[in-house]
Amino acid sequence: MKKVLFVFGTRPEAIKMAPLIKKISEDNHFNVKIAVTAQHREMLDQVLNFFEIRVDYDLDIMKPNQSLHELTARLVSRITEEILLKESFDFVFVQGDTTTVLATSLAAFYQKIKVIHIEAGLRSDDMYSPFPEEMNRVLTSKLSFAHFCPTKNAQQNLSKEGIKENVFVVGNTVIDALIIGLKKINSTDEQTMFEKFKNIDFSKKNYFGYLSQTRKFWKTI
Repeated sequence: MKKVLFVFGTRPEAIKMAPLIKKISEDNHFNVKIAVTAQHREMLDQVLNFFEIRVDYDLDIMKPNQSLHELTARLVSRITEEILLKESFDFVFVQGDTTTVLATSLAAFYQKIKVIHIEAGLRSDDMYSPFPEEMNRVLTSKLSFAHFCPTKNAQQNLSKEGIKENVFVVGNTVIDALIIGLKKINSTDEQTMFEKFKNIDFSKKNYFGYLSQTRKFWKTI
């Protein structure tokens, strides 16, 4: 049995990781652990609640007026000391281009743990735009064992950088997350939905219209 660790810290990461976590957790060949850094505390918790993801490690890393230098250093240190030195993992999954992704990849590399990079190969070819995300994803690619690309273009970007092994074009898991979300919404009555996800401020969007339209949409596919 392979032991794998998913690490993420922001809402987009959590959304795109959710389908993978679900599928791999259902496979008895894997022992899955979840760690969050909580770069987006409140927004992240909403996603964890919605997709019913159980967290094993919560670093709750953010604090007021924290510099990027301090955040990166603290992430590498705490991921190593509070997670990677406590358990042995065969693979560590990261997604995208956040500071959490780079710090996790570096910490895993130092422990000689294979890194699996989801949404690999995206490039702007400007190291300062977006900042620091462009360099986060470039460096993560250098540290990764396997690369799961959303498009052929992303695969070609890696190829230009000499990364050609263990590169796979798999599409974008946000589509899988959308389908899971639609199924969940379609199978839950509105009152239960409001009660279950009461921490979400539905007043910021036209939730009633959204719910109605997604129910109609789901019946057509």
